Amino acid sequence: MYCLGLSAYYHDSAAALIKDGAIVAAAQEERFSRKKHDAGFPEHALRYCLETAGLTLADVDQVVFYDKPFLKFERLLETYVAFAPSGLRSFVAAMPVWLKEKLFQKIELTRHLKRFDPGFDAAGKLLFTEHHLSHAASAFYPSPFEEALILTMDGVGEWSTTSVMKGAGNTITPLKEIHFPHSIGLLYSAFTYFTGFKVNSGEYKLMGLAPYGRPIYADLIRERLIDIRDDGSFRLDMRYFNYCTGLTMTNKRFDSLFGRGPRPPEGRIEQSDMDLAASIQEVTEEIVLKIARHAREEYRLPNLCLAGGVALNCVANGKLLRANIFDDIWIQPAAGDAGGALGAALAGYHLYAGKPRIVSGAADAMHGSYLGPVFADADIQARLGRAGAKYHQLSEEALLDNAARALASEKVIGWFQGRMEFGPRALGGRSVLGDPRSAKTQSVMNLKIKYRESFRPFAPSVLREDVADYFEMDGDSPYMLLVAPVAEKRRKKLSEEDGKKFGIELLNVPKSDIPAVTHVDWSARVQTVHAATNPRYHRLISNFKQLTGYGVVVNTSFNVRGEPIVCTPEDAFRCFMGTEMDELYVGNFRLVKGEQDPALKKDYLDKFELD
Repeated sequence: MYCLGLSAYYHDSAAALIKDGAIVAAAQEERFSRKKHDAGFPEHALRYCLETAGLTLADVDQVVFYDKPFLKFERLLETYVAFAPSGLRSFVAAMPVWLKEKLFQKIELTRHLKRFDPGFDAAGKLLFTEHHLSHAASAFYPSPFEEALILTMDGVGEWSTTSVMKGAGNTITPLKEIHFPHSIGLLYSAFTYFTGFKVNSGEYKLMGLAPYGRPIYADLIRERLIDIRDDGSFRLDMRYFNYCTGLTMTNKRFDSLFGRGPRPPEGRIEQSDMDLAASIQEVTEEIVLKIARHAREEYRLPNLCLAGGVALNCVANGKLLRANIFDDIWIQPAAGDAGGALGAALAGYHLYAGKPRIVSGAADAMHGSYLGPVFADADIQARLGRAGAKYHQLSEEALLDNAARALASEKVIGWFQGRMEFGPRALGGRSVLGDPRSAKTQSVMNLKIKYRESFRPFAPSVLREDVADYFEMDGDSPYMLLVAPVAEKRRKKLSEEDGKKFGIELLNVPKSDIPAVTHVDWSARVQTVHAATNPRYHRLISNFKQLTGYGVVVNTSFNVRGEPIVCTPEDAFRCFMGTEMDELYVGNFRLVKGEQDPALKKDYLDKFELD
């Protein structure tokens, strides 16, 4: 039985295909359209999924959409009525879009699907599942657990913003939920907006900025903005927020509370921005830990699954793991709305069709989240040739040797191998790699490769068998969703002068013998690399270890700021030529920057809107 899941019309549209409960393919539309967070119908992603399985849409048994538009419309109307007469401008702006497109999404979806299959029967095949149920299904069904609690936290679905559910076998049972407008995701996004970053995109930046600050506003947030109960439930004081009916996240009362207005986008980041980031991060962690602790006490289940946009807060995830509230935790790598497409497909198969679930118990069912397109060497060669690239075709042994030696000599390389990752993280399929031992790697990669803010940290990819040698953890973290402290033995003692520094002054102070992946608070967002799921990447890091003694490399996504992660060899070559990467490895092909035609280097960054 084939089930196709779709998410669309908000942000991060995606398609996912499963066969008899097993994941066949999944991808975000942005990777094909080259439009970051593309919200349109996922036409290219859908086509990719069908082509991967050798199907037409007529062969698919179910198409499941990841939320219920009518419930969202109900929430919109009730919210405007509750806050009337304020919000008239926002209401007038929203209604035409809802009435034309979103309210009649079944018709809109059917129209698009009929382009793939003119005989598509919406009445017989098209289903809708609730937003948080899609998140919960994406978290539980691929997990290695027979039974688990499921915690989903995001901005808002239809009404739910935070949900606790129970997964057992092939069933998912809702237990508790918090409703809009009370939302930890929207509270975090309000601070994202207030500190000058883009909502639904800049939350990663806020999290990365937090260690430079001090949580001096945390008590003020608790006293004035949010009432947090012992069980983790909460209510926001909506007098300070504008997102229910306005065109901004916060209002003048919020400005007065913090003695300033929102930072202008691209404006100078001040110490107050860092302190605000640290404060809301602390409050978020408190809520997550309280919800988790109370749920464990109440329902007595040993395992936890996480999804929803807040589950991408890897700092909070790491603290939850180290709190030892649960025996084990599993987080959906595509925890945001893109993952809702996968959850919708899995819900269609297990919940609506009632099909059984098979759990291996040893590993999850995500295949390392390498679920996107892959390119054969002959195809890569043809594509690079058409792009005008100069390349060397190598054996795998020679390729790995060259790449490891380039990294050991502090070169930055593009690494395009195997299937593309599903989710926001590059996991060694579409990555830019560097030497973690070099104190200059972070600034070079931020300013000359990624063209992004200098404060943003980079993640380590470490051999799974070596993780405890570098970090204070000894478990799996294949999806880069857990932050852990760098091992004490690797840390450098600060000089008296450096010890007095705080904020952005700490940026260029080496904190360990792997400074390029050690954040200012001695933490790192860890990806464990497993030979079973990504053997070539594992061998590359092993080769690097043979040369240097270090079984870890710097890993960041293969893109520039504002650009989706690369999907095709052509995307990779354009990004390579538009940045100061030294070498590029695509399949079994090696490209050296100095050998390329200089005329192919263009002003690449201007092609993408800054995120």
